[in-house]
Amino acid sequence: MTFLTGPTLIYGLGRSGRGVARFLAREGLKADWHDARPQPEDLALMAEYGFPKTDFQGGPAATYRTVIAAPGVPIDHPDLERLRGQGAEVIGEAELAYLARPNLPLIGVTGTAGKGSTTVLIAELLRGQGVNAQEGGNIDPPLLDIVDTAQVAVVELSSFQLERVPTFRPAVAVVTNLNADHLDRHGTLEAYHAAKRNITAHQTAADLLILPAGLGIATRAQVLHFTPASLALANGSEVLSVSELPVGVHPANAAAALLATEAMMERLRRPLDISALAETLRQAGPVPGRFETVARWRGLSFVNDSIATRTLAVQSALEQATPPIAWLVGGRDKGAEIEPLRQAAQGRVSRVIGFGEDGEKFASELGLPFLLVTGEGGGEIMGNAVRAAVGMLGLTGEPVGTVLLSPIGTSFDLYRDYAERGRVFTQAAREVVAQLEDPSEPVQAEVTP
Repeated sequence: MTFLTGPTLIYGLGRSGRGVARFLAREGLKADWHDARPQPEDLALMAEYGFPKTDFQGGPAATYRTVIAAPGVPIDHPDLERLRGQGAEVIGEAELAYLARPNLPLIGVTGTAGKGSTTVLIAELLRGQGVNAQEGGNIDPPLLDIVDTAQVAVVELSSFQLERVPTFRPAVAVVTNLNADHLDRHGTLEAYHAAKRNITAHQTAADLLILPAGLGIATRAQVLHFTPASLALANGSEVLSVSELPVGVHPANAAAALLATEAMMERLRRPLDISALAETLRQAGPVPGRFETVARWRGLSFVNDSIATRTLAVQSALEQATPPIAWLVGGRDKGAEIEPLRQAAQGRVSRVIGFGEDGEKFASELGLPFLLVTGEGGGEIMGNAVRAAVGMLGLTGEPVGTVLLSPIGTSFDLYRDYAERGRVFTQAAREVVAQLEDPSEPVQAEVTP
């Protein structure tokens, strides 16, 4: 076993770090670990594996050869800087997977918006071709959970993950788009884009990079471009009309996914079933938490778009949702651009409901009528937000419109992650619908004018 030599440290647990720990334990390897705020399940897992904790109060307690840092840990964190100064190489989960299973065919997907949906769609298209493709990485499950069961791994990669991939080389790389995001973490747009471009940094002429039309990235790989106007193969043959795509599936994501699927099938030397591609696209749907309709009442839809913290993603949700829209915004600001959202909301959003740490900030910057909801804890606050939204859209007659959670901010002020925020919204929406169907009490919410 040569992919790790010398003492190893897992820095940061959570979903990614637990995946690393599980993998190392399966491989019969040992590692120390450190996490400033470990959860009870983290402590139990580390105790089960016999992995000791390292205390950084007085500096690193040992000299490590490899540090596997969770994506939530800034790459310039003082502890990581000290460890590098002692000779450690800092990598992430994706790099470890690549080192450990270098022969596993990989498709890497990144971008400012759409990378998760594109990742899932590529895996679905490949499964429709009879390939055991599995998705993982930034999307559940962790990549290391699937490296021994997948014939092809389709990997969603965030900019944070791509900061720690010194040799990672996907056979096929996809960049869905490049815009502004995570400026609170990266500092500048150029630093953010530089991290994203790492997806192709180690590709060679034997590999493929798939980009949107008009985007150029320096690479040694072969390059293909896609456009949302055409769901076609590399030779231009149309697989499906854009008008036949289900609601919630973005044409750009589908176009990129088709090219990636075609390229991987060629690499596997397997024939491509075009009719199966078309059928998979017709049956495709949104990923949970990505413009997902979770409840309905009369003409009113409740849409969970909890993952939408990027300007492009939120803008897309505003354009897809049926007006009038009661728009739930909140969470922790990470530098999203507001002006395009203000324009997209005009004539479609009837009221903004702000919640959480920066809900009032977002709502006031949008320049639309808004209410700020309050409460004790994430569950009560989200319940109040949903009830306030329903009240705004009407409780009598035949109400129509959308209660849209497309929050702009990250979830970490009130929830563990975007998925938990989406689950809480879904539960609140279904509870409100049940109450509306049998209204023993009026729908009320605690609001701050």
